[in-house]
Amino acid sequence: MMKLPAAVICLLAVLICGFTNASAPITLTDATFQTELEKGDFMMVEFWAEWDASSRRMAPVIDELAEEYDGQLKIYKMNFDVNQVIPVTYGVYSIPTLLFFKMGQEVYTVLGDQPKSKIANIIDYLM
Repeated sequence: MMKLPAAVICLLAVLICGFTNASAPITLTDATFQTELEKGDFMMVEFWAEWDASSRRMAPVIDELAEEYDGQLKIYKMNFDVNQVIPVTYGVYSIPTLLFFKMGQEVYTVLGDQPKSKIANIIDYLM
């Protein structure tokens, strides 16, 4: 019997079963944003950039929130440098910025590097 490497097994699981790490933030682009928004889910979009120190500090916080609110809130990340249409459409001119949406409508904005507890309080309030 042939033994497959773990990476191959994981790839097969994704391809056959559609299994992914559901609690990880999902990457959005200008092209995919509207489709996700139209689903009407409670969602948070983080606008970030690789070169930005505040964005790098926020990355583990966003990852932790994605795990903690899995199934209750969809968390997305949009690279500000690569995608410029949606940030301009929503008036995002500084990073990091968090936009919250419910039923396809923007309901709250958080500017700058914020502690996890503050963002969690906002999520709880908006739920």
